[in-house]
Amino acid sequence: MDTKRLDNFEKMLTAVQEEYAHIVQQMDALSAQGKTKSATFRQLFAQKVTYQNLLSLYKTYDLIE
Repeated sequence: MDTKRLDNFEKMLTAVQEEYAHIVQQMDALSAQGKTKSATFRQLFAQKVTYQNLLSLYKTYDLIE
């Protein structure tokens, strides 16, 4: 893998990890407010699952630990 491609992968991985953490924080805040039935919470849940799947694929292919 060339250097540019590897750098782009690392940027993408960082972005996915950061966005996943941000989503979890938002969900925690909504949960604390008792808003687990809200549309926003449900949208965040769907996004969280998507990002979890991406991170799981990275782990499956030993791209992250």
